[in-house]
Amino acid sequence: MDRRKFVKFAAAGAISLAFGRALVFENAHAAEHFIKKIVKSNEEWKKMLNDEQYDVLRCEGTERPFSSPLNSEKRAGTFVCAGCGLELFTSKTKYDSGTGWPSFYQAIEGHVETKVDNKLGMQRTEYHCTRCGGHQGHVFEDGPKPTGLRYCNNGVALKFVPEKE
Repeated sequence: MDRRKFVKFAAAGAISLAFGRALVFENAHAAEHFIKKIVKSNEEWKKMLNDEQYDVLRCEGTERPFSSPLNSEKRAGTFVCAGCGLELFTSKTKYDSGTGWPSFYQAIEGHVETKVDNKLGMQRTEYHCTRCGGHQGHVFEDGPKPTGLRYCNNGVALKFVPEKE
C-alpha cells in the first residue's frame, strides 16, 4: 500500500492489513462507517430482482438510454442501490448529462467501489455498490465541477427515496 493510501486509511481511523484480510478500527467513528458485505447466491438474487435489475446488477448489463424514469427525477432525496438499499448518491449531486442515464458528479464516500472494464475494446472504470457488489454503471472524467466526474448510472440499479418534508 503506498504511503498516501495508508495515511488516508489511518486518518479515517482504520488500518487495512495485507490485501484487506483484516480491518482494525482504532475508534468508533471508523467502525460505524464500515459497510458489511452482503453475499447471496444467484438464485437468491433472481428471486428478489426483476429480470432487468438482475441483468444490470448481477450480470453487468446496461439498460437502454432514456428508458429510466429517474432521468427526470428532480425532488430532494437519496438514490439507493436497488439490490440492497445502500445510499449511493444524494439528489444534490445529480445533473443532466444528456447521455440518457441518471448522472451524478459525486458518490457518497465509501459507498461505491471501482474496477477496470475492458469489455468494449476500450478501458473504462466500472463502479459497483460497496455492500452487495451490484453493478451500477461507469464513471468518466467529463463531469461538472467540483469533481469533474460523471457517474453514469443504470436507472434500474437505483431506487429513489424522497426526502421527508
